[in-house]
Amino acid sequence: MTAPFPLIGEPLALDLVNTRTAAADLLVTPERLTDWLAVQAERFAEAGEVVAAGLDEGSLQVVRSIRDRVARAVDAARHGEPPQADDLAALAEAQRAAPAVLEVAWDGARVVATRSRTGDVSARLGAWLAEAGAEFLADPAVTRVRQCAADDCVLVFLPAHPRRIWCSAARCGNRVRVARHYHRSRSR
Repeated sequence: MTAPFPLIGEPLALDLVNTRTAAADLLVTPERLTDWLAVQAERFAEAGEVVAAGLDEGSLQVVRSIRDRVARAVDAARHGEPPQADDLAALAEAQRAAPAVLEVAWDGARVVATRSRTGDVSARLGAWLAEAGAEFLADPAVTRVRQCAADDCVLVFLPAHPRRIWCSAARCGNRVRVARHYHRSRSR
């Protein structure tokens, strides 16, 4: 993988939103999308299959479009406002483009169910991310989402502790504290 992603481990919808920082869009090539999917592989059973099938510019555009829709909807919901109807409709449409099927099989000892999606690679990837966005938007936790308190950071997170204000204590918290210290010591 090339450069790391700044904030991973939040709900999947927020990890997707956080692929756009104040400084850059981290999903600028299919290769960067592949890198991000590698980080998210344990959350997505079909990740290996999707990556092996090959991601292209079309896949990248689908993911970026869903990211934008999820970002707008989460931002509205976290402020107690209704998300735009066209954003919600786009998430539903992306899921319809690659319907999910729960396949059952006998493994020799019991029946096991495996969820898979039909459709091309871009549609399956888009449906997976749209579903994650829809599930998060329906979760009451969406109202607890915060944006990092650092002036130059746009990353969002779901705080596990009510006093958390930084996307990461190491990333932004430390940088802001060091800048404050430097400013205080220079003004003496």
